[in-house]
Amino acid sequence: MSETNLQNIGSVPELKLQKNNIYILLLRGLVIILVISIVIPALNPGRMSSLIDKNAALFTMATSYNSLFTGFTRALSRGWVDSSTLNIIYFSSLLGFLCTAAAAAGCCMTLGKKRLQRLGTLVITLGSAAGILSLMLLLPAYSALLNTIKPSAIEPMFAFGFWAFLLLFALCGVLGFINMRMIPKAATEDKYEMEAKYKLFLMILPFAVLCFLFSYLPLWGWRYSFFDYKPGLGLSWDNFVGFKWFTFLFRNAAGRQDIVRVMTNTLAMSGLGIATSFLPMAFAIFLTEIKIGKARKFIQVVTTIPNFISWVLVFSFAFALFSTEGFINSVLIDFGLIKSGTNYLMSGDHIWLKMWLWGTWKGLGWGAIIYIAGISSIDQQLYEAATVDGAGRFKRIWHITVPGLMPTFFVLLLLSIAGILSNGMDQYYVFRNSSNQNSIEVLDLYVYLLGLGSNGSGNIPLATVVGMLKSIISISLLMGANKVSRLIRGESII
Repeated sequence: MSETNLQNIGSVPELKLQKNNIYILLLRGLVIILVISIVIPALNPGRMSSLIDKNAALFTMATSYNSLFTGFTRALSRGWVDSSTLNIIYFSSLLGFLCTAAAAAGCCMTLGKKRLQRLGTLVITLGSAAGILSLMLLLPAYSALLNTIKPSAIEPMFAFGFWAFLLLFALCGVLGFINMRMIPKAATEDKYEMEAKYKLFLMILPFAVLCFLFSYLPLWGWRYSFFDYKPGLGLSWDNFVGFKWFTFLFRNAAGRQDIVRVMTNTLAMSGLGIATSFLPMAFAIFLTEIKIGKARKFIQVVTTIPNFISWVLVFSFAFALFSTEGFINSVLIDFGLIKSGTNYLMSGDHIWLKMWLWGTWKGLGWGAIIYIAGISSIDQQLYEAATVDGAGRFKRIWHITVPGLMPTFFVLLLLSIAGILSNGMDQYYVFRNSSNQNSIEVLDLYVYLLGLGSNGSGNIPLATVVGMLKSIISISLLMGANKVSRLIRGESII
């Protein structure tokens, strides 16, 4: 047999493998699109009536039974629609969601070797077929809505998402079947295995999804800044105002004064926290130097517990101590040091320092945990060698422990600088009163009060603009601090 024929024979499996890789990539891409589609309200196949919340996606309807029935309260009480019709829509949504989840699981399996890859494509194929059946359940529900007593009140509609999901399920099923035919059969000795790099990827995938859902998906709400939005009304081109609220924020004199005041409070309180960010590290060193194990554990537990107490309970504790009739005033009056009680809690004097003290008391023990872990990772032979050389306890701390914790300290410092504008609102909201509101109002609290509180009478677009600017400034600070760290220390976190 000629050399050319041998090369052609050898290239057939390779060509088949290349085609299979293309089909696998296409299948994975379609499954990813399918998974993303279940959280997009516009692609909800179950939205068969205008009474269904237009912001409800397939994921929402499948996981919340009440989200479907809320809009039909009047229609159900009047007998215009039967509850069995809504049950069909709900079970269809639930089945479609479960089929999508099965397809996503099968997509993860395709990262494995032959035997696991074949199983993954089978799961995708079966899940897609079941997904098509779940969509077929919507047809009798739509017919029932059309034949209600008052269809005009229910306004039945055939959802665009029905065709989108039907197409996605069909394509996934076809590609899954093709891949099952293209993937070579596994040998008897093959196992359901996966390479280590894919295992690590799947381990981090849930956290990446959560990060997308809670950190990136909410950015879709930035669109409110470009509309003259009122609570309860939808967004449309009729109330589109472009950059009106961006310019209003800087052209309005009162708004500029509020921003300057709020930024001053925010930077001052965050600055105090950054300036004293070494305290958790010092406290961790203090704890590790305690040689009595029970005493060390007791102090660590007592100082860590406040982190798990809500700020509402912390305020209750502060009220019991520092109010007019609190414990502190009672003791001072009993000893004759003062004649009448003073409401230290309501006073606006030194409010920045007070908030810093409460925050430090609440988070000191929790912040020390990461440094305790860092100390435990330092090579103990360094301490033994220093002891042999005659170094005392304080020299060992200064020359071994502190340098060993510096990388961790600088990483946390960079993150603190990046979040200098995000010091939360819970603490300041519960301690806020008429006497200290001007000096305690930080940016996060200002955005909340501007959008939902009495300060801005529910000006959600303006609050969105302030929140957007805060995010942009925070990212800029992170990049700047990271660059400074690279120039000074030669190390960075990005």
